[in-house]
Amino acid sequence: MGDLVVGARSGREEPEDRGPTSSSSSGGSSGGGEAPIDANDRDGGGGKKQQRSFWKELPLLIVIALALAWLIKTFLLQAFSIPSASMENTLRIGDRVLVDKLTPWFGSEPERGEVVVFHDPGGWLGETVPVDTNPVTGAIQKGLSFVGLMPSAEEKDLIKRVIAVGGDTVECKGTGPVKVNGKALEEPYIYPGNTPCGDRPFGPIKVPQGRIWVMGDHRQDSLDSRYHQNLPGNGTVSVDEVVGRAVVVAWPISNWSTLSVPSTFDQPGINAAAAGLPATALPAAGGLAGAVPLVMWRRRRLINQAG
Repeated sequence: MGDLVVGARSGREEPEDRGPTSSSSSGGSSGGGEAPIDANDRDGGGGKKQQRSFWKELPLLIVIALALAWLIKTFLLQAFSIPSASMENTLRIGDRVLVDKLTPWFGSEPERGEVVVFHDPGGWLGETVPVDTNPVTGAIQKGLSFVGLMPSAEEKDLIKRVIAVGGDTVECKGTGPVKVNGKALEEPYIYPGNTPCGDRPFGPIKVPQGRIWVMGDHRQDSLDSRYHQNLPGNGTVSVDEVVGRAVVVAWPISNWSTLSVPSTFDQPGINAAAAGLPATALPAAGGLAGAVPLVMWRRRRLINQAG
């Protein structure tokens, strides 16, 4: 009877009298008899094909994952490790911070109070001694740092707090406080026991447009803008050197925190002074700008009526 079923599948003519015996031997009907065979074929062959397909696609999945990691590191977020105590107690040695790299692509520039990562403007870090590493270990580290899975050992980056931006006048006399455009800053983030000037008074200094003045929160353990006034830029950093803004301490979990802008940088008058106009002059200037077109329109209308 098995030959009968094969004959039906091969296209050979079936015997005229298959009878109920043929139906019962194939599972009650020809359709019912063939279904288990098709299912077994799918289970057996399909399962093996799926396993082979996974291993063939695994390299592609790895490449896609690494490409996505590189895109995130380049355009969205990048993790940085804190190597020094210059930003204590806001940031401690070994902390991992996530840096927003997206907003600078849309023309956003650093603002007062933000904690930013920036490339060495030149001469801030001095010459670093290369560390001897195993060639294999070095290659792995470079690969992982390229896609953003670990910090790079070759990049010279610093992390500080923005105190003043282009157009601001910043100064600190004696033991402080730091003043921006004549407004004294209240700085609760300064390392306990430090003075606002950190025994390094400066200014007044006019920050050029397109540059920023930065200081570490650990004022007496931070070689920041105060210590590089003899270099090009007079201690200021070009906004083009800024990698991005540090937004959160991601690791260790016990130190998790967001890095928000302190309220002292939002005090009234600090922005108006930087623009060179007192706060009371801004509404008047805006009113004058809006009144001129109306006066010109009215004058032209009177002339046309007289004519």
